[in-house]
Amino acid sequence: MDILENLNDKQQEAVKCINGPLLVLAGAGSGKTKVLTTRIAYLIRKGIDPENILAITFTNKAAGEMRDRITRLVGNCARWMQISTFHSFGLRIIKENYEYLGYDKNFVIFDSDDSLTIVKKILKDRNIDPTKFNPRAIRNKISSLKNELIEPKDFKPVLGNPFETLVLEVYKSYEDALLKNNSLDFDDLLILPIKLFNQKKDILDKYQEQFKYILIDEYQDTNEAQYKLTKLLASKYKNICCVGDADQAIYGFRGANYRNILNFEKDYKNATIINLEENYRSTKTILKAANSVIKHNVNRKEKNLFSNLEVGDKISYYRAKSGLDEVKFVVSKIKELRDEKKNLSDIVILYRTNAQSRTFEDALVEANIPYKIVGGVNFYNRAEIKNLLAYLRLIHNPSDDVSLERIINVPRRGIGDKTVSNLLIKATNEKTSMYEAITSGKELLFKSMIEDLRKMQDKMSLIEFIDLVLDKTGLKKSYQDEKSLDAEVRLENLEEFKSVAKAFEEENGVISLEDFLLNVSLITDNTEVKEVSDAVSLMTIHAVKGLEFEYVFLVGMEENLFPHQNSMFSPDEIEEERRLCYVAITRCKKKLYITNARTRVLYGQDQVNPASRFIREIDDDLLDDVGISLIDEKEKKITHSILEKTFKKQDVYEEKDMDYKVGDFVYHETFGAGKVIEIIPNTKDKKKSLIKIAFKLPYGIKTLIYSHKSLRKV
Repeated sequence: MDILENLNDKQQEAVKCINGPLLVLAGAGSGKTKVLTTRIAYLIRKGIDPENILAITFTNKAAGEMRDRITRLVGNCARWMQISTFHSFGLRIIKENYEYLGYDKNFVIFDSDDSLTIVKKILKDRNIDPTKFNPRAIRNKISSLKNELIEPKDFKPVLGNPFETLVLEVYKSYEDALLKNNSLDFDDLLILPIKLFNQKKDILDKYQEQFKYILIDEYQDTNEAQYKLTKLLASKYKNICCVGDADQAIYGFRGANYRNILNFEKDYKNATIINLEENYRSTKTILKAANSVIKHNVNRKEKNLFSNLEVGDKISYYRAKSGLDEVKFVVSKIKELRDEKKNLSDIVILYRTNAQSRTFEDALVEANIPYKIVGGVNFYNRAEIKNLLAYLRLIHNPSDDVSLERIINVPRRGIGDKTVSNLLIKATNEKTSMYEAITSGKELLFKSMIEDLRKMQDKMSLIEFIDLVLDKTGLKKSYQDEKSLDAEVRLENLEEFKSVAKAFEEENGVISLEDFLLNVSLITDNTEVKEVSDAVSLMTIHAVKGLEFEYVFLVGMEENLFPHQNSMFSPDEIEEERRLCYVAITRCKKKLYITNARTRVLYGQDQVNPASRFIREIDDDLLDDVGISLIDEKEKKITHSILEKTFKKQDVYEEKDMDYKVGDFVYHETFGAGKVIEIIPNTKDKKKSLIKIAFKLPYGIKTLIYSHKSLRKV
């Protein structure tokens, strides 16, 4: 069978272009994996030794699938190829050259936990309080520096920044500790081969001779280290084929630099550029919508997806009255699809943040519709939620030994496993609870904190009490100090838990902590994961990359949610949010639903968010308004254009110019940049009106007085 037989003209052109630099701009659903694997098979058919071919992708799963496909095309000779992830390839180079890097043959690789242990030991040796400078935040910063190829000698801390000054000190000791222990961390698998190639030109030449043909998948997702490693290897023969799509670059938060793909022609003169624009996945309507959104990005390579499939249904747009109304609409449509005998596994609910899953999980459980969280954990099974619940249960019932064991040292407060074990033995001998058995040590401070919280539980609303627990226990601060994306997600989930409390209070009036915990127990019992083959998928848009579904519900399409409030003051970050939207739309094969809400409870706060700018960017004739009018007159007056540059404190207006309206950008001396989302007027005195502002996390939504002295317009 001719391996080119099932390829379109552009795909064949990409496969046949053997020599010289080649950039394949592969749009969503355009068959890029098919092109990559066929091109490798074509190289082998043309007499290229498989040992001279290097193919790199981003996951072990993708590498395995690529090898399987190539084996089916050319047979067992594919096993002589190097098909791997960047890190696996780096490990091979280190194994073959360890002595030049100062390591012994039996070196070991430390995982992230091992690296964190080293950082903690360094801090302990320097008598530095880990509650003041979070060890995980320091480790994350070191990892970020290493991936940007910044060594300790090159790192210049911001003057007067104690955190960065400490990072530099720890970074030096950390690298010394790795070498002393004959160990590498995961970042070294990329850094050390680059260092080796720069220092030993003969070794670089050896690998250049071996890997004369290089293929890189998902090139838009490469970071600085991956880019540098690739460029060094390809610099001799320049037979490099990079496949990717700048419009699907959504991992900037991980250090990926989409400009690598945009700069390909600068790096490789006389490069061949081939656009794969025919989409084999989606209807014409869905592709037109995706194109109409992404064309608003400035930093991209021009291309226009098209399809020879049917026109398909219009996109159903529902502007809900509330977040609850939005959830009811989505679940009702899923019920309709189920009644029409559609497979639940063909349906996905996509959201921007993990915290948004909670209301949909609750509603699907109530409707008896099976679901699964893809790339994540059910809301009530997330560690941070379990920890908060354990605190609340212990406060309600000090005899709860299970909850006490879970959180007595969360966050870390120096109470070790041995102390807990001794406490359990003492409680058993005295026939009492572990809580009652506490009489001394650091655990007594823990008990005192719980006692203080027990006294406060009936003196405030549930939401206020949960806020107090998050503050007094240190749970919130521990994640704030961590300064990582994972910690930010956990903070959002903890804030969203307050929405659970708010919903119970609104439904039942003022309720006790006991009633609330009983209700939560009923929910968590019902959400136990049951493995079923036919279930609705729930996931963030980041997690859906590379997947496709017949029916897609894109929810929460509002300003401050999507685009996310953290992106509001950076043009580059808004463009990444738009690429996220493009990815979400192009996951859909048949029918797309877009929803948002006029008001919603998120993170325990009532929010009034305008419709997302991305909806406005979709051509009107592609949308079928199935809810409240598409964009009402009031919202048309609200501008969503972002600032062309990040503003600073000195850019703000003087007090006499203050006249806030929804959509205004503001600056607060403590909370930083923000955006007005609601104004609560005081008819008697304008200066006493209230103004709701969305600030970047960890601050979130704040309600301030109109004339607040620290607040100014931008």
